Amino acid sequence: MIRTTLSVLDLSPISSGSDAAAALGQSVELAQQAEDLGYSRIWFAEHHLTPGVASSAPAVLAALVAERTRHIRVGSGAVLLAHTSATQAVEQSATIARLHPGRVDLGLGRASTPPAAGAATPAAGATRPAEARPGDREVDGVLIPAAPPSGRNTEALVRWIASHQRIVGPRANAPSYREELTLALQLLGAGHRDEAGLHASPVASGADLELWSLASSGGESATVAGELGLPLVANYHVSPATVLDAVVAYRAASRPGVLAEPYVAVSADVVVADTTPRARELAAGYGTWVLSVREARGAIPYPNPEEAAAHPWDEESRALVRDRVQTQFVGDAEGVGDGLRALAAVTGADELFITTITHNHLDRLRSYALLARAWDRVPVHA
Repeated sequence: MIRTTLSVLDLSPISSGSDAAAALGQSVELAQQAEDLGYSRIWFAEHHLTPGVASSAPAVLAALVAERTRHIRVGSGAVLLAHTSATQAVEQSATIARLHPGRVDLGLGRASTPPAAGAATPAAGATRPAEARPGDREVDGVLIPAAPPSGRNTEALVRWIASHQRIVGPRANAPSYREELTLALQLLGAGHRDEAGLHASPVASGADLELWSLASSGGESATVAGELGLPLVANYHVSPATVLDAVVAYRAASRPGVLAEPYVAVSADVVVADTTPRARELAAGYGTWVLSVREARGAIPYPNPEEAAAHPWDEESRALVRDRVQTQFVGDAEGVGDGLRALAAVTGADELFITTITHNHLDRLRSYALLARAWDRVPVHA
């Protein structure tokens, strides 16, 4: 039997009524618990200018967590090359790896601003829609939905995106993703120097860390990762409408490189509780939170159930988040485990990255604990 391993993808979410310091401390506590529970890795996302997310410096968070844990791998999911160079990213992660060899991952991605709309997907164990929308399809128990509508292209939205880019990036004249990944691999190789004689940093050269690519579709990120023989994370929790496209493109392009064979991890949004009704209560704020991301306002502080219930909804807003809400794995450990096993089987995932957000941090810790204990008892797929 092949057992798909579990890892954690953390945003350092800020709950309404709380602050960034509390969120960062909770991320450290989550990492320590995840290590004790047997999760393979904990990665930190990169988000900027968002009121509800404290994870804006994944390398810093990874370094702090590495110092406070013993063996769990730490990393970025992902450093965004739209406004950070491959050289900077490599040197930051390699610095951690010099002090914690064999425990550091550098995940690289391209996105720069929150999308006005994305895609997402439910599977077995997740709440099902009342009826399938045109374009939805089910693959062996996993719902692959049509992409959501493009959102409200208002003048305010355009201004927000322009301001975000002005303050955070993007980098001018950034190389292609292939060039960025190739450079990262060269910098990590022993004794690298370029045609002008510039040497790779001694911190980076020969550093013991893993380089990963993150992809939300079957485009350049997936194909280049395959061609370079790198491991891939397919972002089911960001764009599950295209998760299978990413996996298929990666495997089709794969050839021996850094790895002898393809290695696929898939991300998923999850909330587990002792009962399914309780899990649904804990997940009540998710739609409101996703709406703030999809409208490019920046993720709001995660609402409590009462705040979520008071949020006014119209059909346009519901359509904008429906795919993400439907594809969140919400329930007891058995039901969610069944859904995640279906996702692993359909995508052939070697690893699943679990993202859990609840208003109360103790509920989040319990969700990860319940899932890990149930997962350890049952093989994932043959």
